Amino acid sequence: MEDIEDVLGPAGFSGGGAPPGLRLPLSTVAVKPKRRSSRLAQTQQQPEARIPGTQTIYVKTFGCSHNQSDSEYMSGQLSAFGYAITEEPEGADLWLINTCTVKNPSQSAMTTLISKCKNANKPLVVAGCVPQGSRDLKELEGISIIGVQQIDRVVEVVEETLKGHEVRLLSRKTLPSLDLPKVRKNKFIEILPINVGCLGACTYCKTKHARGHLGSYSIDGLVDRVKIVVSEGVREIWLSSEDTGAYGRDIGTNLPNLLSAIVAELPADRSTMLRIGMTNPPFILEHLNEIASVLRHPCVYTFLHVPVQSGSDAVLKAMNREYTVSEFRMVVDTLCELVPGMQIATDIICGFPGETDEDFAQTVKLIKEYKLPQVHISQFYPRPGTPAARMKKVPSIEVKKRSRELTSVFEAFSPYQGLEGKVERIWITEIATDGVHLVGHTKGYIQVLVIAPDSMLGTSANVKITSVGRWSVFGEVIEGSIAAKEVLKQNPAEAQEEYRENHAEEATCSTNSCGSCACSGAENVAQQCGPHRSEDPSDAPTDCGDATCEEAAQYTLVRRNVERTMKTRESDTGKPVVKDQQVNLANRRVINIDRILWVGLAVSFATTLALFVLLSYKIFWSSY
Repeated sequence: MEDIEDVLGPAGFSGGGAPPGLRLPLSTVAVKPKRRSSRLAQTQQQPEARIPGTQTIYVKTFGCSHNQSDSEYMSGQLSAFGYAITEEPEGADLWLINTCTVKNPSQSAMTTLISKCKNANKPLVVAGCVPQGSRDLKELEGISIIGVQQIDRVVEVVEETLKGHEVRLLSRKTLPSLDLPKVRKNKFIEILPINVGCLGACTYCKTKHARGHLGSYSIDGLVDRVKIVVSEGVREIWLSSEDTGAYGRDIGTNLPNLLSAIVAELPADRSTMLRIGMTNPPFILEHLNEIASVLRHPCVYTFLHVPVQSGSDAVLKAMNREYTVSEFRMVVDTLCELVPGMQIATDIICGFPGETDEDFAQTVKLIKEYKLPQVHISQFYPRPGTPAARMKKVPSIEVKKRSRELTSVFEAFSPYQGLEGKVERIWITEIATDGVHLVGHTKGYIQVLVIAPDSMLGTSANVKITSVGRWSVFGEVIEGSIAAKEVLKQNPAEAQEEYRENHAEEATCSTNSCGSCACSGAENVAQQCGPHRSEDPSDAPTDCGDATCEEAAQYTLVRRNVERTMKTRESDTGKPVVKDQQVNLANRRVINIDRILWVGLAVSFATTLALFVLLSYKIFWSSY
């Protein structure tokens, strides 16, 4: 079936289709009615309430933070038109699945969910990278689909699908507007797409088929969006794209220019923090000093996701990554030297076609040498239509073996050692999955779990690190330390001036007695730089940045299972979970227990009343 697009004529609106954000009349969407059995047709002839905007929509998102942002924009438009958005599929009137095409598992999960939807006889819309990059998939036959650059048309697609029509909107057009209505999954976090697509041509990448060539938003448009979200109470802004470092090369600007403009609009009290997304090495090399300058800013997390993928130049060449291992080293070494407390995450693909034992050994050596706090390890997945899918594969048994070996190497690191007892400022934005802890991040984006009231969400506070585990850090909030609105009363100009005055001092680097570079950090703690930097206790694991176009898993907040974390905490420290945390846990759950008791009492009362009425009824009739 051919893509069905606007039928306004060849010119459309100024030759470019509908302006971003403009909702066209339903008559402009061409649809293909589905054939139905006579029984189904008879059923639909029954009087039925089908008022547009009154139904409930289940939205499920796979993939990277860019996909999550798209889902939030689609949810916002649907909500603005009256639809209810839910995370419970059973009671929904329509399912909207936003898909990821990076790996086989994510696409397989999509296929499973589509089957469940069909078995439940629910209307379905599939969005995202899978239909955009593989529109002829058998699983998508007879299903409404919407492309990555058509998300501003989601209301029309949903309405027609609810009527029983099949709609396909896939043709590329102008970038979706940043000012569309949006329902954030976390009201304190704004995922801000700065560009779509990339300039690379990685031989294994399927996302390029979906997201296309680089397309950047203007600096003015992005800055205006930042102003809006800050006024709405957002506390973290994540810059998101398939390759953040490539920003602006298609419109005559670059990433440092954008970052400087955004940082100038962030509140001086540090109530809103900026997180820079994933960048591939080729597009950051020429801007290392400028990027380091921005990362040192008080309102920017000192964290960056720089995927290396392999420690072998031969494998990188086969991947068409357009950089060498030495250039990756230059990025890491320079940022670590210039930015106190710098945290870097990376990605590794195990078993790329043609990878030899020696190639893999070089990867292991690189990871052991740098001991980076976050390494996202993946097995190679051949994606249909990519050059790598036609290359001679490494046996799957060997791929799994290498993945396990590298994982064991990484898990042997102890990046949190030495943090216990330190005081760190954290920005709190989320409730952990156990419902007990709140999740905060240090300036280096180290995840810290604290027990505190929900009123602290959206604030920052000083915490004392009480204990550490392999995957998370635990802390206690220092009383009276909430800093989001109470600290730094100076105006933005004064804050910027203070930052400039302290800039040179923060970047100084001296040589210690061991001959390694020691950077003077903001808290006057020596930060070890260079290849062995992760031996320093400050190099704790961070959450990952935006998903790479090659290898995106779902890089949102880590939110690890706290039960597992507590077990790790106990095994690592030799101490049980402290008693006061157990008491706080009981206090936090007492509200839920009270509700259960009240519900139980209400049910008992209703049952007793029903039995009394029934007994009276029987006595009354037995008397006749």
